[in-house]
Amino acid sequence: MKKELVISSTEFETRLAMIENGRLVELQVERPDSDRMVGDIYKGNIKTVLPGMQAAFVDIGMERAAYLHSSDIGKVYKDRFGSDVADEEEAPAEIIRKTRRAGIETVLKRNQDILVQVIKEPISNKGPRIASEISLPGRYLVMVPDDDHIRLSKRISDWGEKKRLRKIVEPLRPEGFGLIIRTEGEGKQEADFRADIKRLLRLWTKLKRKADTMPAPALIHKEAEMIVSMIRDVFTDDVEKVLVDNREDYKKIISYARQVAPHLKKRVELHRGEQPLFDLYKLEGEIDKMLSRKVWIKKGAYLIIDQTEAMVTIDVNTGRFVGRRDQEDTIFQTNLLAAQEIAQQVRLRDIGGLIVCDFIDMYNRDNRRKLYEAFCAAFKYDRAKRGINPVTEFGLIEMTRERVRPSHMHQLSEQCPCCDGLGRIMSKDNIATKIERWFTRAKAARKHRDFHLVITPDQAVMMMDGAVDRIQRVMKAHKFRINVIRDSTLAQTEYRMYETEHNTEITEMYDA
Repeated sequence: MKKELVISSTEFETRLAMIENGRLVELQVERPDSDRMVGDIYKGNIKTVLPGMQAAFVDIGMERAAYLHSSDIGKVYKDRFGSDVADEEEAPAEIIRKTRRAGIETVLKRNQDILVQVIKEPISNKGPRIASEISLPGRYLVMVPDDDHIRLSKRISDWGEKKRLRKIVEPLRPEGFGLIIRTEGEGKQEADFRADIKRLLRLWTKLKRKADTMPAPALIHKEAEMIVSMIRDVFTDDVEKVLVDNREDYKKIISYARQVAPHLKKRVELHRGEQPLFDLYKLEGEIDKMLSRKVWIKKGAYLIIDQTEAMVTIDVNTGRFVGRRDQEDTIFQTNLLAAQEIAQQVRLRDIGGLIVCDFIDMYNRDNRRKLYEAFCAAFKYDRAKRGINPVTEFGLIEMTRERVRPSHMHQLSEQCPCCDGLGRIMSKDNIATKIERWFTRAKAARKHRDFHLVITPDQAVMMMDGAVDRIQRVMKAHKFRINVIRDSTLAQTEYRMYETEHNTEITEMYDA
């Protein structure tokens, strides 16, 4: 697997693209007006505790309160700011058991200060989701204050290596801290882990001192900017090259690599050519494709991807792919191609939450099993946590994927002002009927008789130049005088009504 990172920056945005075997599989975009919040640490103040929801709302200084669920209280919660909620004599493990048994209200109280970390960005009209268990990521380790366990990444599969890593890290674990060995820690030596722990301890001491002195709500620690955090998480030994077109970003990456992985410095290159970096790798077309509802696959098949508030649905269609053998084999081959494309699009669009993939029905159980295996394998390099269910008898694969921020569809596009997100707009015939009903209500009110009707040219043609002049029929039925004005600046579903005497808009007066 050939991996490359491409980073392009302008005054208004920074884009980081991960390329695997020549294909764009992951895109990160950061703009000055939309700072990333995941990983930020706040000292907050609990405003509401809701036992019925087993949740609390915490003021962290934002417009919307942050959401803390009982499941995100963590393995340990001790009162760090002088509250009497947690008994100093009580064992940490007992605190979480107490929360699950008796409810969140036994641990958290209104107006209590609490140290929390953002684990999910604000999405739509929801505030950020937070956890009270703090984690500080390093290059090879994640440090968890107020914990005492050593855990390993699930992607480290070799049992001998797991045993070796535990043996190295156990003596290094500071008292009162848990450690999680990251995938990048595989194969590393004691000196690498010792340096990581030293940096993280220094960071924790600094932010703990700040938390003890600042009143809530307050930002205690800002997670590293996108370039540094992505380089920390993604710039691993299997990445062959990092290409950057901004000198300042280049210096940041070199500085970070010099501290944590000096052998990777030589893989970082500054792009000096005049051709835009994303054009050089032909990425702009892939990004445009990412925003499309219809995605073509090889051999003429295609996907239809629809995002709703509750879930994302992906429908597989054979399109022009007819195959050369029997129907079952044609369907199976189409589904295999679709599985690969779905994995790429899910990663590229950063789709999270519930995802339902409607594959073409297959009667052969063995083919369904092979499709499930191929689908899981296609997500092998996906960094997000996920769960995938086997193919159902209806040809569905249901999966969940970790969602920590809005998908790129929401970040890079906005809701259509005409259809309000439906993807379809009202027909001209339906708009004509609405206008006729409007005049019926105006007649019942008996306040006006002379009107200016402002509509789009297309709507005017439909209502006046067809087999029946619907405006003439309204005037004759209600004894009205209606002057039709064509306005090409109106949206296709828009119309406006004015009373003639004072030229005052009265559209809303008789709307339904």
